[in-house]
Amino acid sequence: MIENLQAHWGFTVMPFGPAIPVPGLFGSAAHKEAVARLRWLISARGLGVLTGEVGSGKTVALRAAADGLDASRHTLIYLPNPQVGVRGIHGAVAVALGQVPRFHHATLIPQVEAALAAEADEKNRHVILAIDESHLMSGGQLEAVRMLTSHDLDSRSPLTILLIGQPTLRRRLRVGDMAALQQRVALRYHIPAPPLTPAEASGYIRRHLEHAGRSDQLVSHDPDRVIHGHARGLPRAINRLAITALLAAYTASKTIVDESSARTAISEEAAAATD
Repeated sequence: MIENLQAHWGFTVMPFGPAIPVPGLFGSAAHKEAVARLRWLISARGLGVLTGEVGSGKTVALRAAADGLDASRHTLIYLPNPQVGVRGIHGAVAVALGQVPRFHHATLIPQVEAALAAEADEKNRHVILAIDESHLMSGGQLEAVRMLTSHDLDSRSPLTILLIGQPTLRRRLRVGDMAALQQRVALRYHIPAPPLTPAEASGYIRRHLEHAGRSDQLVSHDPDRVIHGHARGLPRAINRLAITALLAAYTASKTIVDESSARTAISEEAAAATD
């Protein structure tokens, strides 16, 4: 089906997927602001918190902020799922830095601290630890993150730490027992809702279609508006609805995605949600 869909629309690659190169990303105002702040955080070597609704583009912003970093001087460690326990976080850092994690956690912690110090002092490399879905982290994991920022009595930090999560992460950090960690946060940024305005959603859709090899007006204005409204401006939801609208138009042997194709996509999504 994918091959037929791609051939019907004349795509060189399928649009609305996660593999679009960073230079081809659409830069909405919210996206540009998030990227700029993350780049500042990396240069400042601090602790940052990036929040936003599911599908708002948080991970994409990280990918854009990290793009262009000198690979010989930076190491990005990305943990997509923090539900690996406190030891899991330390172990992942150790592995990423070429270490074999020690079995006992009491010896693993100093091993990680020594490895981070060696990256900075001996190799002149800057480690960036990004933990996604951080709203799921336990209190013990958040405390472990705080301890990682307490390197050499607050001298020049060997790493940047970025906690990425849903809005509940901000509320968790305001709880009393998180005060010590909260005080160390150098950057807080929440991707606003909606992350894409109606005009930006149209540009976003066009950019993905251009990346796929179609620079003509394949999707008219009305479907753009309908898709944006139902997706609440969330990029991931726009991707999903746009693909379904392309499929609906293909099934109906259309040469353009019109409003009825977009509404068919919305109806299918609503039906799937009630199954």
